[in-house]
Amino acid sequence: MVVVGGGIIGLATARELLIRQPTLKLAVLEKESLLAQHQSTHNSGVIHSGVYYVPGSLKAKLCVEGANLMYEYCDKSKVQYKKCGKVIVAVEKNEMTRLKNLYERGLQNGVRDIRLISKEELKTLEPNCEGIAAIYVPHTGIVDYGQVAKSYSEDIRNFGGSHKENIKSRFVITCCGLYSDRLASKSGCESEPKIVPFRGNYLVLRKNKSNLINGNIYPVPNPDLPFLGVHFTPKINGEVWLGPNAILALSREGYRFTDINPQQLMESISNKGLIKLLCKHWQFGIQETIRNAFLPAQIQQLQRYVPKLQIDDVVRGPAGVRAQALDTDGNLVDDFIFDSPPGNIGQLILHVRNAPSPGATSSLAIAKVIASEINHKLNGKKS
Repeated sequence: MVVVGGGIIGLATARELLIRQPTLKLAVLEKESLLAQHQSTHNSGVIHSGVYYVPGSLKAKLCVEGANLMYEYCDKSKVQYKKCGKVIVAVEKNEMTRLKNLYERGLQNGVRDIRLISKEELKTLEPNCEGIAAIYVPHTGIVDYGQVAKSYSEDIRNFGGSHKENIKSRFVITCCGLYSDRLASKSGCESEPKIVPFRGNYLVLRKNKSNLINGNIYPVPNPDLPFLGVHFTPKINGEVWLGPNAILALSREGYRFTDINPQQLMESISNKGLIKLLCKHWQFGIQETIRNAFLPAQIQQLQRYVPKLQIDDVVRGPAGVRAQALDTDGNLVDDFIFDSPPGNIGQLILHVRNAPSPGATSSLAIAKVIASEINHKLNGKKS
């Protein structure tokens, strides 16, 4: 058995397979010299609760299940986390209907202990946050997913893992994130949906300003816009990250503006889905570009939630690149996607084609789904 991709989902999958079958001969293949070097570590580090996702979707089911599994795993494996909670804040009256609908969605998804709270209750949780109402999600947490991935890899090594270069395998699972569409199409799968890389840049609060917030502060998502919006996120190391924004990356690993891969850039800008997305949301795209270039514009956006925030309170921070699957109509593919090519080869390959946020939160739950699907393919039954 081979798992291609040493990120958090690939490692979680390898771990789950070995738990179910300890004598299994399994290899994890990773192109980098270290594990979990891309989306697994370039993210906000939030343990999501499952509020946002369409009821009945894989995201909704696996996020709620995955969050519970993540907390259990961190307790058992002594991985540090903090259950600091989250508030989803409405700052204008026209957001109230969306806020209430989001609350109902959270209830449908089985998110525990969420509450609609007043402006006064919000102030007790986040004294520096301005809003007219909010959803309080107490079981949202933060963790260093790099440490989680490292712990998964240690579990795999404890099953007797070792280094080997020449490998033959009966079955292949690909968990390749930014390159998931390429490997899937090479095996005979449909070329769509294709991955388009979007870079998200963060700001970081200066240490003497980290007390501006206590937990995660999120906006009410606007369904007319393609991305969630900027938020305030405390980190396990004591930092507070603000962001991310969303702009087209010029390379699938384009963490800096100067990281340009001409071939990959041409693939992106000639993508029919991206062209349609940009046509639908050109104003949003221009605004994001301006905010990325001009710090005052980004601060102004954040001040809607924390008016005390000033430009001198922040420094530019790290960036991540999200593997965003787009359909040909220019819609973001929202749910998790697992795929196999047609014909007999489809019984030997499984691709994780789309696992955006909350992929890290859901990694243990996703691993269980993959392991059951493999058992079905190989043995004709689910487990």
